[in-house]
Amino acid sequence: MTATTQPQAASSLWRLANPSRFLRFVDIVQPWLIGLIVVLFAVGIYGSFFSAPADYQQGETVRIMFLHVPAAWLAMFSYTVMAMSSVGTLVWRHPLADVSAKCVAPIGAVFTFISLLTGSLWGKPMWGTWWVWDARLTSVLVLFIMYLGLIALWRTIEDPTRAARSAAILTLVGFINIPIIKFSVDWWNTLHQPASVIRLDGPTIHPSMLWPLIVMAVAFSLLFMLLHFMSMRTEILKRRVRAMQLMQAAKETN
Repeated sequence: MTATTQPQAASSLWRLANPSRFLRFVDIVQPWLIGLIVVLFAVGIYGSFFSAPADYQQGETVRIMFLHVPAAWLAMFSYTVMAMSSVGTLVWRHPLADVSAKCVAPIGAVFTFISLLTGSLWGKPMWGTWWVWDARLTSVLVLFIMYLGLIALWRTIEDPTRAARSAAILTLVGFINIPIIKFSVDWWNTLHQPASVIRLDGPTIHPSMLWPLIVMAVAFSLLFMLLHFMSMRTEILKRRVRAMQLMQAAKETN
């Protein structure tokens, strides 16, 4: 990227900070996102459940991986987006930063729940138990509780500005859990297997299983983006209605 295109890109992003422009942007990209998600999930599900072979040790239960791994990645990615939005709230007071952070929390909680649920369904036949208090599983459970706590905080504080600042501080404090989740299998001796895709020496998964996993991960990521945009649009409209109601109440009082 050249020096002249960087300010242009930054300027374009900043223009999207205007809620009206953002709403128009969502209206344009939403149909394309839906189309891409449908195609990618169709390809990914075919590859995951019909093309990829059964694992020589895990058998058919390995197919849970195609849901579990993307959900686990999105659980951490959602919190990272929320932390970046929190920085935007506290440092730059970006007009849409707190909207973004508030809307990410329920989405991240759902992905984390799917990760925990599918991991448990896989753990019973493989480990002989639904749950163990090892470092990876426990840190992901902590992440799920943090999501629920932040959602409760947003709903407890009625003033959006106060809620945004309180949630942003708590989010940034809790971000320390993300590297703990990522590296827990390297730092401690856990029952959970080590990373097999994102490694310095390359993936250890056979290509016949790797490509469906990558396609499913991209599909999940675009689904996250779509849900995030739709949730932000709803939140912006709700705030506009609230502002109009307050203005109307002020007029009636005067």
